[in-house]
Amino acid sequence: MMTRETMYQAIIDKDVKFEGVFFTAVKSTGIFCRPSCTARKPKIENVEFLETANEALKKGYRPCKVCNPLEKLGETPTFIKRIIEELNENPSLRFRESDLISRGIQPVTIRRWFLKNHGITFNAYQRMFRINSAFKKIQKGEAVTIAAFEAGYESLSGFNDLFKNVFGAPPSQSRDKNVIDLTRIETQLGTMIACAVDQGICLLEFTGRKMLETELKSLAKILKAKIIPGNNRHFSMLTQQLNEYFEGSRRQFTIPLFMPGTKFQQKVWHALQQLPFGEIRSYKQQAIDIGSPDAIRAVANANGMNRIAILIPCHRVIGENGAMTGYGGGIWRKQWLLQHEKKS
Repeated sequence: MMTRETMYQAIIDKDVKFEGVFFTAVKSTGIFCRPSCTARKPKIENVEFLETANEALKKGYRPCKVCNPLEKLGETPTFIKRIIEELNENPSLRFRESDLISRGIQPVTIRRWFLKNHGITFNAYQRMFRINSAFKKIQKGEAVTIAAFEAGYESLSGFNDLFKNVFGAPPSQSRDKNVIDLTRIETQLGTMIACAVDQGICLLEFTGRKMLETELKSLAKILKAKIIPGNNRHFSMLTQQLNEYFEGSRRQFTIPLFMPGTKFQQKVWHALQQLPFGEIRSYKQQAIDIGSPDAIRAVANANGMNRIAILIPCHRVIGENGAMTGYGGGIWRKQWLLQHEKKS
């Protein structure tokens, strides 16, 4: 369990790993903050640590104007959400600087946001969205020329050059290529990256996971696919079910999942999905449950290779002695998830 000292050190360090895990209420000012707030830190004797923002509000604390604890950390600004929604509805749209300025948006602002949160500029993001849309049309049998112009490309040669640069082959030779769609989802515990293919969600991880880049590269290699920002029919259901889970109104996920891995890994992951909501198991119990009582270490390794956090609840597995063992999303997130499920 977290101690006052642990939580106080987290706010001194402005540690985002504790985001959503607790809130800091300052008795002398009547203000409450998120753990990563950059405002001046109070003395520990003046601090009250609370589990939720609602608890802080009920006790009369006011939200900090510096860190805005009532908002999700890293939440996509409303004006960017609208633009992404428009691109989802019509990938052929092309937002130029003049279009942004007419909406009261500074081009440098949106460029910096996309560089920080997607690692590419807004213009590059739009290009990837269009090329993703065109690729899917070609895969469904549509002529290359029609797919290119429907995706908003004015030059067929320019489209062919970009397509070959992304997929390593011209559109006419891309039948054996695949795409993994990628998006960001903000949750109470921080931003998550989601990936999906036609079969279902194939990755869901917190952005701070150290193995995230390795997981993305591995997934792309296994599926022989390019990971590109784009819309996917599973993303809206995923967002809805995650919101319901964090609100405490959902105990079971029904969204389709796609879990490429070895037979043993898949056996472990399927068993994880059967763990009852609000209950925990040890790695030893999990090994016994799948009929491999001597494979405790292999089970633990398979849990660690799980790419779909929360939906495949590896957070429900703890050490034999009851210790909170490692969790890719952070040990405090694991503790929060278990407490959340116990109370829901």
